[in-house]
Amino acid sequence: MFSKADKTKTASAVARTAPSLISTDLEIAGNLQTPGEVQLDGTIEGDIVCGKLFIGEKAIVSGHIEADEVIIRGRVTGRVKGKNVHLASTARVVGDIWHDSLAIEAGAFLEGHCKRNDAPAAAATPATTAATVEATPAKMAPSPTRNADVVPARQNPVQDNAGKTVAKTAAGA
Repeated sequence: MFSKADKTKTASAVARTAPSLISTDLEIAGNLQTPGEVQLDGTIEGDIVCGKLFIGEKAIVSGHIEADEVIIRGRVTGRVKGKNVHLASTARVVGDIWHDSLAIEAGAFLEGHCKRNDAPAAAATPATTAATVEATPAKMAPSPTRNADVVPARQNPVQDNAGKTVAKTAAGA
């Protein structure tokens, strides 16, 4: 009825530990790394690597974050990388977010780019995209192979009563 195998199963079960707490009056200058959960209500100037991260409303993080699950209610300045990222309505994030799934509540502030973790490596990074946009001339001459009926995005067509384009005007003119 009772065997030794049953007893070893209960002994080998992993006990779940409580999350590490960083209270509002604690300031850390340095990196934080743990495989477990962290509940942050204080201030950290450094990178955080953990399994699960809860950032409270009064918490401030200046550094990169990497975790399986990230719930942000406070302020973060730096890159956030996680499988599941949730920005609450009180969140204020300045930096890029790399995610598998992303939830943003109404009222949350995000200044940065959002990118899926499974995006191809050959895709342009936000820095190279910005550099490409700055290097592009403001007006480009139409190519000789372009169809005359195709109107560039920077111009507004002027049409006659029959619907034919008779002229093109610059946008905003």
